[in-house]
Amino acid sequence: MPTHIIQQLDDSYRRWTGQGLPCSESFEGSREQWIHDQAPYSLVAHNNDADPHFIYTNACALSCFKYEPEVFCAMPSRFSASSLDRAARQTLLEVVTAKGIASGYTGYRVDRHGQPFMIHDGIVWEVLDAEGVRQGQAALFWPHPAPVGRLQDC
Repeated sequence: MPTHIIQQLDDSYRRWTGQGLPCSESFEGSREQWIHDQAPYSLVAHNNDADPHFIYTNACALSCFKYEPEVFCAMPSRFSASSLDRAARQTLLEVVTAKGIASGYTGYRVDRHGQPFMIHDGIVWEVLDAEGVRQGQAALFWPHPAPVGRLQDC
């Protein structure tokens, strides 16, 4: 499990929102392990390349996209949306580049087999290193409407 990437995503999320990534009130093991293996939301990140590719995905996202981790993390992130949805995805990413964060996004993504699925309450943010240098972007989304009050900042 890439603890350092999860920590960087969490630190950047906290910079933009003032809160850490949501987690359960009680969990076994480390917080990063829970986010990676058990979080009921998808967490993904892509790098800063001209055609960014994924560098991180948690178990929930792998379940949604139906890829093996090594295949998903070698894929350009633009392929997470169907060709019909890529323009809307790109517009969202441009807002994030300009403002640092965007929230409340709901839309379609496409799995490995080309089947669309809905993502809910998406938040996309700039991933920054400790010096504030942009490293890429991350997204948190729910495969179902987000539960109210079940997770907290921890």
